[in-house]
Amino acid sequence: MRILTALEQQPTCVGDLCILLGVEQSAVSHQLRLLRELNLVSSERRGRHVVYSLQDEHVSRLVREAVAHAAHHGMQPGSTG
Repeated sequence: MRILTALEQQPTCVGDLCILLGVEQSAVSHQLRLLRELNLVSSERRGRHVVYSLQDEHVSRLVREAVAHAAHHGMQPGSTG
């Protein structure tokens, strides 16, 4: 959910997601692969980097609704409980 929330803000490459989320590159890459297989994110090569973004406006709307729902219940994206 943290990756989706970050991508909802702007398209981002793996390295920047790692820094933003404080997660190892292998973990971020693995999650992005799964999100691509689920058609939640898409990727585009820009020079030496691959930039990831949410698949479409429908996915973006779902992410915003999930974040709003979590906020309504006092939760942060990516937290448990």
